[in-house]
Amino acid sequence: MNLRKLLNHKRARARSAFTLLEIIIVIALIAIIVGAVSTNLGGIFSDNQKKLTQTDIQSLETPLFAYQLKHGSYPTTDEGLAALVQSGELKKIPEDPWKRPFQYRYPGEKNKDGYDIWSYGPDGIDSDDDIGNWDL
Repeated sequence: MNLRKLLNHKRARARSAFTLLEIIIVIALIAIIVGAVSTNLGGIFSDNQKKLTQTDIQSLETPLFAYQLKHGSYPTTDEGLAALVQSGELKKIPEDPWKRPFQYRYPGEKNKDGYDIWSYGPDGIDSDDDIGNWDL
C-alpha cells in the first residue's frame, strides 16, 4: 500500500512540473515583450533628447546677447562659445545630451543676420538630424 501511494505521489508531481518546451515558450514571450517595450522607450527617449537640445540652444541666447551688449558684437566663429566662458557669461562650455559640445558660427550661414548654434544630433556628424537655432 505504501508503494502505491509513493507511485501516485510521483505521478502527480511529474504532472505538475513544467516541460522544457513550456519554459522555452515563456522565455520567448518575455523576450518579445521586453523588445517591444525597449523599442518604444527608445523613441520616447530620443524625442526628449531633441526637445532638451532645443531648450539648451534657446538658453544660450541670453548669454550671447549679454556678450554682444558688453563687447559690441557676438563672438567670432574662431572664439566660439568659449568666449562666453572667458567673459563670464557662462561657467563652462555647454554640451548637448550626447555629451558633445554645441557648435557655433558667427556670422551664421542659416541665420544670415545672426549666429548659428547647433548640435550634430544623435549620430554626431553633420547630417539631416542636426538640431539648430534655425529650427526654433
